[in-house]
Amino acid sequence: MSASPNHRSRSRFTGLRAWWVQRASAVCMLVFLIFVLVSMAVHPLAGHAQWRAWVAHPGITLAFLLFFAALLSHMWVGLRDVLLDYAKPTVVRNVLLALVALGLFGLGVWALVILLRLHS
Repeated sequence: MSASPNHRSRSRFTGLRAWWVQRASAVCMLVFLIFVLVSMAVHPLAGHAQWRAWVAHPGITLAFLLFFAALLSHMWVGLRDVLLDYAKPTVVRNVLLALVALGLFGLGVWALVILLRLHS
């Protein structure tokens, strides 16, 4: 690969784009947190059945899905940046990145399964 200034990386989250993903996901998570705190202050839930019914509402389920998507993308960019900066041997870095990606994918599937089970 050439090291010329015209060379563009094929990675999805590099430089400014990674910065924007990190900031946008943080804002999404903050909005979600404020929404949940206000919802709990206005309509406190007492018990598992009420929590389950609240989370099973389609709008709330969608909000949780968006929260988890923001959380996972935030985690990916942050962990990827740390590994790119500090894991120097390329093989070690690539193995660690693959493990992180696999772990985050598993967490995403797990969250999706939990939320979808509420509707069955």
